[in-house]
Amino acid sequence: DVVCIQFVSTSFSTMIEELKAYLFKLMATVDGLHAIAISDRDGVVILKVADQMAPDTALRPAFLSVFGVMTEQASKMGKGTNKRIINFYDRYQTVQVNSQPLLLHFIADRNANTGLILELENSMDDVLKDISKVVSMM
Repeated sequence: DVVCIQFVSTSFSTMIEELKAYLFKLMATVDGLHAIAISDRDGVVILKVADQMAPDTALRPAFLSVFGVMTEQASKMGKGTNKRIINFYDRYQTVQVNSQPLLLHFIADRNANTGLILELENSMDDVLKDISKVVSMM
């Protein structure tokens, strides 16, 4: 089930709340998905939603910025531009997507369905394009 969103608000704060509501709906479609964050390349969080199970350390700019460095290094291996990096830890997994100029971060239980998490990227294309326009104007 793909969830679509249409922004009808005129105020920025209302639009942010609509975006957060949309991300929470997407998050609920994957069992064990605890957080979705959108950041810039330096790890500055632009938008995030999380439940109480999300590890705080995985949502800090210092952690999120590492993906920007990792994806740049992976792109230097001669195989083309790196698009995604998936990490598994003792209790969690992180799925991070390079959608320049934005980075998309998913934090989930270790046993959450990684394929379903990756499919969420397609559901977020329009949202990422809209946020990218705003970020590029800043």
